[in-house]
Amino acid sequence: MGLAQIYAGMVANGNSLQLERCTYSGFSKTYSANNFTTDSGAGGTALACGIKTKNGMIGMGPDSVAVASILELSEKNKLSTGIVVACAVTHATPASFIAHQVNRDMNEEIATDYLKSDIDVFIGGGRKYFEDRTDGRNLTNELKAKNYQIAYDLNAVKAIKSGKLAGLLYEDQNPGMPERGSMLPDATLAAIDILANNKKGFFLMIEGSQIDWAGHDNNSVQMIKEVLDFDQTIGHVLDFAKKDGNTLVIITADHETGGMTILNGKFNSDKMNALFSTKNHSGVPVPVFAYGPGAENFSGFMENISFKAKLQKLLNLKN
Repeated sequence: MGLAQIYAGMVANGNSLQLERCTYSGFSKTYSANNFTTDSGAGGTALACGIKTKNGMIGMGPDSVAVASILELSEKNKLSTGIVVACAVTHATPASFIAHQVNRDMNEEIATDYLKSDIDVFIGGGRKYFEDRTDGRNLTNELKAKNYQIAYDLNAVKAIKSGKLAGLLYEDQNPGMPERGSMLPDATLAAIDILANNKKGFFLMIEGSQIDWAGHDNNSVQMIKEVLDFDQTIGHVLDFAKKDGNTLVIITADHETGGMTILNGKFNSDKMNALFSTKNHSGVPVPVFAYGPGAENFSGFMENISFKAKLQKLLNLKN
């Protein structure tokens, strides 16, 4: 999600987005350890673990040594933790916060890493990597043994108000918009409901995963649908943060996809003259938006590896 993706959503939505409520903004430099243009494995790992790594690697440095993520540090310091995504929970970005693997395509190994963690809530797709595995293990049975409540649809997710929750809502990847309906905003609200029970606080990572996929497809109309779904989710999160008064919200991306440019458009319409320079990622910096206590730390130009240290300091987390 780069500036063009955001502006495309803004134009289609009548010149406004929820994320405009953020009081600070900046840019994140996205290059990886071995490539000017990052992938989501290295980009996600930079945000989660505060290190540059090689494209395709998850939760570890270029030397294949695992590094704790901000989610794992939060967990260790007795905060509640969660992941809500519009893709499989084993996909590169969520995996970067929970797993440690040499290759992002190791979905079954990444699923196993969820069992090694103590994450409170995770909601997305990817059920088959837990239940229909080549090694014959059924990880949902193992999750139940660790006191997780398993939910297979959104209504089941919404019914759970406390305890641990594994929401495996789709066999593999989630459908795109509008097919998946209000899954992302609703699952986000459900996760916040559960995580906010912890008086010490919580860390939650939410991803509007398919903005990227529409970029790979050079499909601006689909991208706008995905941006607006993510922005609706952002609105719910900002409402919670405003009411709570003690919650920091950060919105950014691991990279831009498609090299998108808007040459002409019309407000309140998703029809625009959008050009793409690639079917892949571009190497440009991506926007950062922040709201709440500590938001001022996320303005100006930043390295993508700076987020973990800033959050660790603000949350007062011990290694």
